Amino acid sequence: MKHSLRAIKGHGTENDFILIPDLDAVLSLSPELVRALCDRHRGIGADGVLRVVRTERATEPDVRAQADEAEFFMDYHNADGSIAEMCGNGVRVFARYLHQAGLAPEQTSIATRGGSKAVESIGEDISVDMGPSTIRRERPMVSVGGYGDSPSIAAIDMPNPHVVVELPDEASLSALDLCRPPLVQPPLPDGQNVEFIVRTGPRRLRMRVHERGVGETRSCGTGICAAVVAIADPAEATGEWEVDVPGGRCRVSWTATGSVVLSGPAVLVGEVDLDEDWVAAHR
Repeated sequence: MKHSLRAIKGHGTENDFILIPDLDAVLSLSPELVRALCDRHRGIGADGVLRVVRTERATEPDVRAQADEAEFFMDYHNADGSIAEMCGNGVRVFARYLHQAGLAPEQTSIATRGGSKAVESIGEDISVDMGPSTIRRERPMVSVGGYGDSPSIAAIDMPNPHVVVELPDEASLSALDLCRPPLVQPPLPDGQNVEFIVRTGPRRLRMRVHERGVGETRSCGTGICAAVVAIADPAEATGEWEVDVPGGRCRVSWTATGSVVLSGPAVLVGEVDLDEDWVAAHR
């Protein structure tokens, strides 16, 4: 008798993910399987895969060390099969799944490769304490189709590495060709996401992003946070920011201790039973 593998599709401001419940960490989630799952023509289609694992069963010591703080670990994989430290939209979708599946309350913590993250569900929105940002010394130049060369305003770890470029107007933002990765010189040691932003009002931005390991996405949670950190002056760091991306709107604020908080919608779309033979063929 054949067995199927359950997958759940969800998104945060149209940054979409496939969740694979694997609480006891028995599934081999190879890069080949991740790429096949995320393929929008021969798989389900997504920007990444979120494997749901009990933190105490994680293979990485730094993750298992978070077991006392967070029962579940978000094992995040980019669409190209690579592994990332953190995903701001993904962790909110992950939290939505835990709550709806009865695995966690509305307020909980989730283990990630970027440390334990506190999340809270408030209606349609989920907020996540992303922790503090780290501003790097580098200020790379960025070359992108449709605009040319531009100096970045900041390179920031959130904890994923980001390079943020401010553009003069929305027309310049719309004209960007992000079908190919922007050329970043010098590149950050572990690669980078590149955010292109325009101020559209007080504490208000519009953004497009090219994600490392994915391509242009409809939204990027860590990138949204990095963009706000990059452009906010001290007087603007006390209020809430709104960031519009192609997939919707998220909000960013700071805690009294300097942690960056990301808030926005997280939606579960439905479930798919993956054929055992199809899964086996892509492992």
